[in-house]
Order: sequence, then structure tokens, then C-alpha cells
Amino acid sequence: MSVTVQTYIDTPIGELIIATHGQQVQGIYFNMSESRTPSLESSVIAVHATQQLNTYFQQAHNNWSLSLRLKGTEFQCKVWRYLQTIPVGETRTYSDVASALTTSARAVGNACRANLFAIVVPCHRVISSSGLGGYYGKTAGNELIIKQWLLDHEQDG
Repeated sequence: MSVTVQTYIDTPIGELIIATHGQQVQGIYFNMSESRTPSLESSVIAVHATQQLNTYFQQAHNNWSLSLRLKGTEFQCKVWRYLQTIPVGETRTYSDVASALTTSARAVGNACRANLFAIVVPCHRVISSSGLGGYYGKTAGNELIIKQWLLDHEQDG
């Protein structure tokens, strides 16, 4: 019987949580609360995800080979697949993504907010036509500092 395993990794922009279930990653997200729920089991897929994330932090890339357990509506999954096609070092506006998918910028923003796979499904590459836009459902604070760091890291790479 598979259980959900949470692995915590330190990164240059804070602690990430990698949640796995069986042989799939079910979430990669920032530990904004800084509390931990320790897992008693280890996960081979979490080790694999950790290695790929560490490589990303050394040199930004889009070469993910992780089995993601996408949980979302058909529309959200469509947006997330599109986000994965945005090259490293490039951005798209919410309107650009909306136009490509024949939908609204607000719907794209909502799908980005529902993304459970930070960095791997790069919603940080989607920006407002007038600035950064939001990240993790926030329009100010630490979340935007993280978004800007990711964009700068990808430009430097």
C-alpha cells in the first residue's frame, strides 16, 4: 500500500516540499509555514526529484523526467502542459497564454494558482502585461520575491 511521503529540501529560495505517492510526484511546493510533518518512509521518486531540483538550482533547465500526478480539471491540465513548453529564460503574459489556449487571462491566472508543481510546471514564467503579476495566489510579499528570483536565475543561466 502506497502512502504519501513528504520530503523537505533546502534551496536558495527557501524550503521546498516534495510530496510523492507511489512512483509519482503529487506536489512540489514552498514550505511557507515552515512547519514540518516528518515522513517515516523514504521515496525513490523523491530522491530523483531532489536531484533534478538541485540541478535546476545549479543551472536552470527544462529537462524534467518526473512522473507528475496531475490533479486538476481538464482545462487546468491543458494550461499546465502549455506552461511546460515555455522555454527557460522566457516569459509569457497571462494574455499570451490565454490567446494561445483560446480562453481568458483570468482563467489562466486561476489555473496557475492551482498549480501544485512549483518550478517543474513553471507558472513563474507567466507574468502580467504590467509587471510580475502574482505567484502562489499572492500579489505582494515573499511569493513575489521568489518569482523574481526564479526569473532572474533563468536569465542568468
